[in-house]
Amino acid sequence: MESTTTIKELIPRFRIFSMVNGNSILKQTYFQHTVFWLLYFSFNVFRWGIYFNDFEYSFQSNLVEFSMHIIIVYFNFNVLLPKLFPTKIWKYILALVLSLVAISSIRILLTYQLVTTEIYKEASIRSFKLFDPNYFIAVFVGELYVVGFTSAIKLGMEYVSSINKTKDLETKKLEAELSFLRSQIQPHFFFNTLNNLYSLTLTQSKRAPETVLKLSELMSYVIYEGKSKRVELHKEIKHIQDYLDLENLRYSNRLETNIEIHGSIEDLYVPPLMLTPFIENCFKHGNTDADKIPIDITINVENNRLNYVVTNELRTKDSSIGKEKREGIGIKNAIRRMDLLFKNDYSLDIHKDKKTFTIHLSMPLYDQKSDS
Repeated sequence: MESTTTIKELIPRFRIFSMVNGNSILKQTYFQHTVFWLLYFSFNVFRWGIYFNDFEYSFQSNLVEFSMHIIIVYFNFNVLLPKLFPTKIWKYILALVLSLVAISSIRILLTYQLVTTEIYKEASIRSFKLFDPNYFIAVFVGELYVVGFTSAIKLGMEYVSSINKTKDLETKKLEAELSFLRSQIQPHFFFNTLNNLYSLTLTQSKRAPETVLKLSELMSYVIYEGKSKRVELHKEIKHIQDYLDLENLRYSNRLETNIEIHGSIEDLYVPPLMLTPFIENCFKHGNTDADKIPIDITINVENNRLNYVVTNELRTKDSSIGKEKREGIGIKNAIRRMDLLFKNDYSLDIHKDKKTFTIHLSMPLYDQKSDS
């Protein structure tokens, strides 16, 4: 049952085209088929006109032949293939052979009545050559050739079309999942940041207003730039710095960050909010109770690739926690986005010892904002 449905999708279905895609698609399909038959007919008239040195006879005989061609071709497309192929392959072959025998016989008779001159008619009757085996086989093979030729063209075009449709569906599915992952970033990020603000308001910190201002800048970036497919790398780095500034307010300037940038970061683009989760992770599992909270960040750009290294100290009590627990929603989200965007063209190494936690990310950069 499934295979029959698949084949039907490869056969012309003008009514379905009309219902789904409108009259314009139907008219376009008719136009394409008409152009094909006119070109094929003109080629045959010219070819056989030269061969027989009689273009009038070639034109008349091809009028008969192409009427038969069109009948058998669309009978094959719309009846035989959908009903019998490939589930009933032997019935299909038998039905096709019988149809070709019938159409060949009709073609011979029509050619004899409408095209053949009286002299040749009398000669044919006297010598009983009207259905000469060699002549009949030649006509039969000619019709079979046309059926095979047109079927190959049509099925080949439909196969390419089905591949394109599959790619379009995969692209739409990819875009939908990426959109969903980007939408997850916002509540996750704001939840973490509002927690920071909440802790400051509990202690009635004078830094709360400054925190609100810094938070508004971060929200603006996440809401507007986060919807884009790509953002400028220097904007993403600034966002990281703003986030660190906000955390520094929270931890009363105990934060010691060292950011090193090597290579040019201008005119290069990166998926938005791809780097931030690894910074968030430093505070989620870092040694934030210490007098100093060191975080080392290295950004190295070379050959349109970003090498991104983040190192932070671990809490002693977290040192036994496995990597699976340590990777929260943000990092899992980032990994999934990179899987979808870069496939095997990125690497993420996570190294943990008793005191430090280090991630080393290598990923491609874009030299334009979009694919267009």
